[in-house]
Amino acid sequence: MIKPDVKAFFDTATFTVSYVVKDPGSKSCAVVDSVLDFDYSSGRTDTKSADEVIAYVQEHGLEVEWILESHVHADHLSAAPYIQERVGGKIGIGDRIQVVQDTFGKIFNEGTEFQRDGSQFDKLFKEGDTFSVGALEGKVLHTPGHTPACLTYVIGDAAFVGDTLFMPDFGTARCDFPGGSAETLYSSIQKILTLPDETRIFVGHDYKAPGRDEYAWETSVAEEKARNIHIGGGKSEAEFVKMRTERDATLAMPKLIIPSLQVNMRAGQMPPADDEGKTYLKVPVNGL
Repeated sequence: MIKPDVKAFFDTATFTVSYVVKDPGSKSCAVVDSVLDFDYSSGRTDTKSADEVIAYVQEHGLEVEWILESHVHADHLSAAPYIQERVGGKIGIGDRIQVVQDTFGKIFNEGTEFQRDGSQFDKLFKEGDTFSVGALEGKVLHTPGHTPACLTYVIGDAAFVGDTLFMPDFGTARCDFPGGSAETLYSSIQKILTLPDETRIFVGHDYKAPGRDEYAWETSVAEEKARNIHIGGGKSEAEFVKMRTERDATLAMPKLIIPSLQVNMRAGQMPPADDEGKTYLKVPVNGL
């Protein structure tokens, strides 16, 4: 199995890890879970995080084939269209994005002009689909639970799990967003853990678990099975669901959930501008 070269980019503002995944035998690569910086208090965007990814791609003469989203993120805005405009690549996400678009299209009162068919994306992946990054084969696992559209991208010996799993000492994703399910997440994690033990796992976020001083984002299937504090050691579905449900009840909404959902369900595009060319985001009062 080909082992891809993986370069991580950590965004300290949102604790998000973006990746450039490269075929070691060519210049082909994919970008996973990019970040558009957003200051909520001023309503201003910035491209510093995305520009670091673009600079790396250009410095190494890479050819971007894919810009992959593991799901519709609720804690950061996607920079997918900005990256696509500058270095190319097709934007992909899970085909269950249509469920997410329908749910949040209603919550944000988007009206009939907002398409709920996933057509904002270049590719809608489903379970078992494959794709190529140079000579690397990528395989798609549908791993819902955190959201209905969550995917894990297995590229060579590396699995990019988004928010489904975190580092073993931090655990697993929350399941209390609309369409989330702790029972479904348990099943999705079991699917990931059937991959070979040596499979490298790259997580979508890290928050430094208590007792750990450094951010981390790479682990393995073997380590998750043995040591994940929420799911490891053969914990039962009943144990996991009880823990996850009780824990989720104590969590606040992510700081950027309102702008993130509106932008990310549009493949990283802002809502349409008004007649004066100004763009606005909505705040649904008591809607989430």
